[in-house]
Amino acid sequence: MDWDQFYVPYQQTVTELKVKLRGLRNQYEKDGKNSPIEFVTGRVKSQASIEEKIVRRHLDEARLSLDLQDIAGVRIMTKYVEEIYTVIELLRGRTDFQILEERDYVMNAKPSGYRSYHMVIEYPVQMYSGEKKVLAEIQVRTVAMNVWATIEHDLRYKHGDELPKQIAEQLTVLADRNFEWDQRVSEIRAAE
Repeated sequence: MDWDQFYVPYQQTVTELKVKLRGLRNQYEKDGKNSPIEFVTGRVKSQASIEEKIVRRHLDEARLSLDLQDIAGVRIMTKYVEEIYTVIELLRGRTDFQILEERDYVMNAKPSGYRSYHMVIEYPVQMYSGEKKVLAEIQVRTVAMNVWATIEHDLRYKHGDELPKQIAEQLTVLADRNFEWDQRVSEIRAAE
């Protein structure tokens, strides 16, 4: 497989989505309003990560663009839990991509404690050879959820993707406390 060629539409997708979503934040600021978007990041999954998934999930290289929905990924961070849903509504109102799937791990946390809102979209990239529709994942979460997820991912990576039971249990407890903190901050905000 020619990885350089394979990555082109995914890199363009991430670049364009970051510009567009950061543009939303700028529009709020120019109107003198608080933006529900704190910041936006994005990445294209590494070749090593894709190759690992090919082996682990027995994927056909010819079907990667259909079977892997998160090769292109964008993450939107908010300050408050309720802003996650404001951002989701903004995304649902867009006409420059199609939402294929939504998963709410904010109110329905994974057993590990992981919380985030995931959307799988189909994004039309304009290539010199014509339009190519690319699957991408958008994750929306609070800054606090992002800190937890980043640390959990780092620890999982260090332990070969399988965390010792005691560490996994501690992280789940911390995730619950983290969400309690997020909810309390939202209550304080609503009371002002």
